[in-house]
Amino acid sequence: MRSLLFLVLISFCWADHHAANFTLEHDRIIHIHENGPRLFVEAEQTKLFSQRGGNVTLPCKFYRDHASSDSGSHKIRVKWTKLTSDYLKEVDVYVEMGYHKKSYGNYQGRVFLRKSTENDASLVINNIMLEDYGKYKCEVIEGLEDDTAVVSLDLQGIVFPYFPRLGRYNLNFYEAQKACLDQDAVIASFDQLYEAWRSGLDWCNAGWLSDGSVQYPITNPREPCGGKNTVPGIRNYGFSNKDQNRYDVFCFTSHFNGRFYYLIHPTKLTYDEAVQACLKDGAQIAKVGQIFAAWKLLGYDRCDAGWLADGSVRYPISKPRKRCSPTEAAVRFVGFPDKKHKLYGVYCFRSYQ
Repeated sequence: MRSLLFLVLISFCWADHHAANFTLEHDRIIHIHENGPRLFVEAEQTKLFSQRGGNVTLPCKFYRDHASSDSGSHKIRVKWTKLTSDYLKEVDVYVEMGYHKKSYGNYQGRVFLRKSTENDASLVINNIMLEDYGKYKCEVIEGLEDDTAVVSLDLQGIVFPYFPRLGRYNLNFYEAQKACLDQDAVIASFDQLYEAWRSGLDWCNAGWLSDGSVQYPITNPREPCGGKNTVPGIRNYGFSNKDQNRYDVFCFTSHFNGRFYYLIHPTKLTYDEAVQACLKDGAQIAKVGQIFAAWKLLGYDRCDAGWLADGSVRYPISKPRKRCSPTEAAVRFVGFPDKKHKLYGVYCFRSYQ
């Protein structure tokens, strides 16, 4: 009797174990066949480099499961958006479905799909602007299926700290944005500031970044800048109130389409005379972003202090030497002199557009 009971228990255990394996295997097959993705999107490169005024193609391709019974019954919809620095929202760039095509905002007339093959959803951007820097999302939709890929567009350029005539720590976030735009630049991102720090940028005053944070780069730790026993890095004040808190700002600019130059003039000039002298020469008084771009990207070197559009006086030194900038290549800052009585040269900019 005991032997018979033992055999019955073995039979039930074997049956339960076999049934469990069969169910798991069966479920696994159904999951892959029925619920697996029929649409797959990928980017061959996830980061590209360009510069202002250039052209770039953000790669994106999609692949479909042609074995699906309803494959090809829906039109393909391609949508490109730009992710904001805080990732809280997306900005529409371009949408295309069949013959319907639409671009948005500053991208109008500058973007289109490459479509080198039937599954190519790559986005071409012409005449790149400073604002085009950032991360882009390619989304491909077919019926109820969709998939995405993200591509980063980086720009060659320079980050520079900025404060206005009023002095340091006088800009809220929105004033900081405008201050950069007024100097032919945009407010810098954290990634751009980080790359500038890696290249040697050292600045002891905190400034706004595009994500609303306030930070500053230190390569040479010292007491007034977080302490001399601290490690080099990006000092972070965190996120501040964009309306009430006031700091400096870090701006970013890139290549320009024009000529930056020091105006040869028989006499030194007041600020108003400097503005008129550039206009008379068929140009405009140069902006702070333009002197930094000329210095960093073109190697511009001049030991003559000159007026700029914001009322500051600066001069670019790419070859350090005595009486100019003996220890480092830099854009030297003289200050914000009295516009009516102080006399200097002037830097002008003539656009080719």
